[in-house]
Amino acid sequence: MNLGSPDSTEVSDVSRYLRQFLMDERVIDYPYLLRTLLVKGLIVPLRAPKSAAAYKTIWTKEGSPLVVLTKQLQQSLQQQITEPVAIGMRYGNPSPEEAFEELLRKEPLLEEVILIPLYPHYAMSSYETAVAYAMDIYAKKNYKFTVKTIKPFFEDEYYIQAMAANMQPYLENDYDHILFSYHGIPERHIRKSDTTGNHCLKTADCCNIASPAHAHCYRHQVFTTTKKLVQQLRIPENKYSISFQSRLGKGWLEPFTDIRLEELPKEGIKKLLVICPAFVSDCLETLEEIDERGKEAFLGAGGERFTMIPCLNTHPLWVKAIASWLNDYAAGVSKLVE
Repeated sequence: MNLGSPDSTEVSDVSRYLRQFLMDERVIDYPYLLRTLLVKGLIVPLRAPKSAAAYKTIWTKEGSPLVVLTKQLQQSLQQQITEPVAIGMRYGNPSPEEAFEELLRKEPLLEEVILIPLYPHYAMSSYETAVAYAMDIYAKKNYKFTVKTIKPFFEDEYYIQAMAANMQPYLENDYDHILFSYHGIPERHIRKSDTTGNHCLKTADCCNIASPAHAHCYRHQVFTTTKKLVQQLRIPENKYSISFQSRLGKGWLEPFTDIRLEELPKEGIKKLLVICPAFVSDCLETLEEIDERGKEAFLGAGGERFTMIPCLNTHPLWVKAIASWLNDYAAGVSKLVE
């Protein structure tokens, strides 16, 4: 299960997609009436034409990169396992209902489905809403099969190995710095997801203090992913940093990627690598926001070389990682299925 995409680059299709996305109470967590006024009366009318133009710069002959890559991942995984594989999107098409129905057509006596949200880190606006949406559909349709879910895999050894292998070839060329750019979220989402109610963002080093809150803390989990990757790849402390992209307002996690891309050349960083580990499939936020606008900003500020490391997409070790989770579950030794 992935994020989703508009059906086309037409403004009408992008508007429909944005309404579904931004009306999600886990994305814009304002009261319904206020959210409706903001989304339908202000944000979508202003943003849809700009977003449509942005999508046009990355759209392929086959369609949306995110949807195309997710289908390719489905096909690659299907070659490694015997159980049928279907895909569903949180927003847009195909829906989780279509995925469930496809599985039932292939297996009329279906007993169990493993739901794999393609989000390494827990956030209410990504992993949580995807699972809740799929389970709402599951309950409403009164399906007879059971559903088990893969937990966030931010520190899973298979995922880290795949990420490291994907990054390694880019580290063999000369570079000054690696920027780990994660999708941003509002700080209030971090606080809302704090199961203890008194840990997240209470102190500057809260992410380094052991707490049950970390199971649902996006900030802690992205720091953990970064730490494991730099250790595995032996990246020196002074050659990497973390930032957060795609902000929609004030009060979001900092530092901001767009600002850092303009600051880094002034700090002597001329050859930059950028990786976006919050995404497993390249999409608007990586291809247009980072590799087009971000690259332009960095070079315009005095940078000399900008390289975006692609997402995992269909990397062989990534496909193998997903197959390994399923095999571990079948063997009764899974740490990820709940």
